[in-house]
Amino acid sequence: MEKAPWSAVAMAMAAGAAGLVLWALWLSISLWWRPRRLECALRAQGLVGTRYRFPSGDLKENARLVRAKPLPLSHCIIPRVSPFLHRAINQFGKFCITWAGPVPRIIIMDSKLVREILTTKSGLFLKPKFNPLWKVLATGIANYDGEKWAKHRSIINPAFHVEKLKHMQPAFSNCCSELIGRWEKLVDSSETCELDVWPEFQNLTGDVISRTAFGSSFEEGRRIFQIQTEQAELLIQASQTVYIPGFRFFPTQMNRRRNQLDKEVRSLLKSMIEKREKAIKYGEKNSTDLLGLMIESNLKQFEEHGKFGSGGMTTEDIIKECKLFYFAGQETTSVLLNWTIVLLSIYPSWQEKAREEVMQIFGKNAPDFDGLSHLKIMSMILHEVLRLYPPVILLGRTTYKSTELGGITYPKGVILSLPVIFIHHDPKIWGEDVLEFKPERFTDGISKAAKNNQMAFFSFGWGPRICLGQNFAMAEAKMCLSMILQRFRFELSPSYIHAPYTVITLQPQHGTQILLHKL
Repeated sequence: MEKAPWSAVAMAMAAGAAGLVLWALWLSISLWWRPRRLECALRAQGLVGTRYRFPSGDLKENARLVRAKPLPLSHCIIPRVSPFLHRAINQFGKFCITWAGPVPRIIIMDSKLVREILTTKSGLFLKPKFNPLWKVLATGIANYDGEKWAKHRSIINPAFHVEKLKHMQPAFSNCCSELIGRWEKLVDSSETCELDVWPEFQNLTGDVISRTAFGSSFEEGRRIFQIQTEQAELLIQASQTVYIPGFRFFPTQMNRRRNQLDKEVRSLLKSMIEKREKAIKYGEKNSTDLLGLMIESNLKQFEEHGKFGSGGMTTEDIIKECKLFYFAGQETTSVLLNWTIVLLSIYPSWQEKAREEVMQIFGKNAPDFDGLSHLKIMSMILHEVLRLYPPVILLGRTTYKSTELGGITYPKGVILSLPVIFIHHDPKIWGEDVLEFKPERFTDGISKAAKNNQMAFFSFGWGPRICLGQNFAMAEAKMCLSMILQRFRFELSPSYIHAPYTVITLQPQHGTQILLHKL
């Protein structure tokens, strides 16, 4: 009888040892056998590229190369923002193998094949399964596939309809007015001042998404914005090394902080969602913010299809979508505004053309939503900025099963990397003036901007998964730029350092210092 406890301990130890053996076996398959097998299959078809280096692939080399010096004031930014892929493409060609950790990543530079990948409805190309640590920042519809993606898209889509966006104009206008008021105070004394607009635009777009997503709960929304910003910084640090399954559960300082932030943001969102659901059920309709519109659409889905089967989203699903609102809505627009100010500072003639158009349509009056659609010159400018400085420089898809594309058969589990910025900067597609800022490319719209009518503009993606928030981001950017152009002239400060770099999105490493002149 006395030996029973020892037997239990021995069994526990044996189970633990067996678990470690299985874990080690799984790691050896994931980090050694599978990468080698996939590499052989790809090279047998004539593909070339970097060799797999156990266990982190090209991650270390990529991290080493990003420590780059600032650039001269030009738009030849690829060698700085994506030095590893730039070197790989120059060395191995436009179809080559690189390694995202132990997963082969094939660079696809052909815009026709990119369009085929993004528009296929067969389910052959799925969103890559990213590092689980990223789930605390943003998952939601951007990372789903199949039926779940289709269900979430149908529920969320009504919130981004143009008619719904019109009701968000007061939030856009109020946030932009606060920014303009703050800038006017800065220049009142001397009529000129130096200002770093990058943090200004980050705060502006954070306020806009707080108000448009959460309405009267925007103060809680601001706190969520702060948390998401810190989460992004922590995740960037973690992404520099290969992910080891299970490591996120170890009580390291970074893991504890990440979990603490995630718990806080989830608590805030859950409370807001439950209050809003209760209010809507008690008859409070006509929501004009994204959260209210999404919940109303979700409840309608439950009513039509029931709580089971093809019903609506759970509270957990809505929390994930709210996180995505912040990440996608705030990041994309702040980056777009930042690089537009840089380019309009470099090209004052285009700044003046944009100002003349704004004054012709709005005069000194506050811009209205309907008038924004008449800003043709500004639309051309914004598209050219997105071509030269796309917020997201790479898109990715994973092969769901063995798939033939462009004469190559890609095994299951290969990442197809769609390098947006490389395609946007390809002289064979856009002409020898590809690195010049020429908004007139877009005079006849996106589809005719490239040579020979090639469809090669992918800043918001393409096909059925094109960014839901595209109209939201463009309306916000036009509103803000219109109000700036009505009141200020601007130029780059001598202290400005041209150093675009990628921190999830394409950002200015040392800020964006401009000289602001009151009109």
